[in-house]
Amino acid sequence: MTKKSRARFVAKHQDALQLGAALAFLLAIGVYASLTGADVAGLSSASVWLLIISAVVGGYMAMNIGANDVANNMGPSVGSGALTMGWAILIAAIFEALGAVVAGGEVVGTIKGGIIDSKQITDPTTFAWIMFSALLAGALWLNLATAIGAPVSTTHSIIGAVMGAGIAAGGWGLVNWATIGNIVMSWLVSPLSGGALAAFFLYVIKRSITYRSEMTEAASRTVPWLIAIMAWAFGTYMLLKGLGQLVKMDFWVALPAGGVIALVVWALVRKPVARLAQRQENSKQGVNRLFTWPLICSAALLSFAHGANDVANAVGPLAAIYEAVKSGAIATKASTPLWVMLLGALGLAVGLALYGARLIRTVGKEITELDNMRAYSIAMAATITVIFASQLGMPVSTTHVTIGAVFGVGFLRELLKVNYAKMEAVVFAGHQGGDRAEVEAYLQRFEAAEVQEKKRMLADMKRRTKQREAAEGAVFDKNERRALKKAYKKEIVKRSAVLRIVAAWIVTVPATAVIAGVLFHIVAAVLG
Repeated sequence: MTKKSRARFVAKHQDALQLGAALAFLLAIGVYASLTGADVAGLSSASVWLLIISAVVGGYMAMNIGANDVANNMGPSVGSGALTMGWAILIAAIFEALGAVVAGGEVVGTIKGGIIDSKQITDPTTFAWIMFSALLAGALWLNLATAIGAPVSTTHSIIGAVMGAGIAAGGWGLVNWATIGNIVMSWLVSPLSGGALAAFFLYVIKRSITYRSEMTEAASRTVPWLIAIMAWAFGTYMLLKGLGQLVKMDFWVALPAGGVIALVVWALVRKPVARLAQRQENSKQGVNRLFTWPLICSAALLSFAHGANDVANAVGPLAAIYEAVKSGAIATKASTPLWVMLLGALGLAVGLALYGARLIRTVGKEITELDNMRAYSIAMAATITVIFASQLGMPVSTTHVTIGAVFGVGFLRELLKVNYAKMEAVVFAGHQGGDRAEVEAYLQRFEAAEVQEKKRMLADMKRRTKQREAAEGAVFDKNERRALKKAYKKEIVKRSAVLRIVAAWIVTVPATAVIAGVLFHIVAAVLG
């Protein structure tokens, strides 16, 4: 079979091949669990089978986390062109697995965020059923969300599932409703915070670099500081989140430690960036190239931190089931056997490799158009929001923050485009009666001008327009301007993608709760 025919065969049967690979991976987990992790002396055959099936479901959950959640880290880098899809999947798979194994921790939380009161559950078997139902419900929901192209919070998925299974097992009083209220509030706070910060960073870049007539010269001075700020944010983030299971560090220690990292990075990159900037053309494309390697590094670090933290969404409930079945204990924290952690790490990598491209494409390309500067702003917004939200004890979702940052970048571009359209209208009005070449020449000078010069040129045009309107009437009426604004909005941010994603966010917790509740009753009926 030739290379071309193999490529055609893979393209034609891609879905079947992906499904086959996923099923083979889950079958391998079942066999491995039956030979190692489930081999506990004195267990009944029903308990052994529960462990084996739970291991398979844990692997299924890890695969879905890899397929859905990793898009937050890699989507902006792929959408901007800093990374190709193939390299993004390879880098993410490696660093997700490394984060899970190296920094995932030997002890993980089995009940996410104190959603239910485990003290009210006295039977270890019932507790194991709750965790199994929650794990399967969360995985099924993530699978559905990935299939429809909606990036959702894996943490919220498992939270809703634990809540639903807990209610099915012990009633409404088992749930910590104050915690659920905080989560609901985070649906609003997370995307708004991420969006506002991303828009702020992008506007700073525009004012300090791309709105200058000599972009590369401005970039040679400003970009090293932007990279240093990124180093500070990611250094602090890694100390608090990425390595949090290995090194316990206080926020007020991690913050200045990140500052030291930032100063070192600034000293190292200042001259190389200046030299690289001098070789670039004086354009946005030239400036974008200066952000390529910082974006690649940030995507890798985010993947490492994600693997270290979110692998617990898959292995936490599995570790709880293992503890309950093996020793009859009900634990909110459980030691994680090596085979369980490896299962989670491999599941993240396999899920990403098989199905991650769809959500990466959604985040990076289907919401709004991204370039390196916009992707930088998104990465910074997500990192800083998570750092300070964690310090304040707010249960924000990295998914919500990142997607909110993508929205923020898109809506800022809309605002600026509409504002520029209004400026163009002023220029056209001021040139009414002039020939086309004169207008286009003025617009070219206007676009290349510094911000202060733009203001002066606009003031001149407005003065000329007022004089002309006083004599002849308005050039553009309100309906024409409103139509222009609407056209720009449709072009920049795809409302259908926004509505689909936000709808998926809103229903994640109740949907997984209902699924988990139904599954608990099924499990209890079959095994009870």
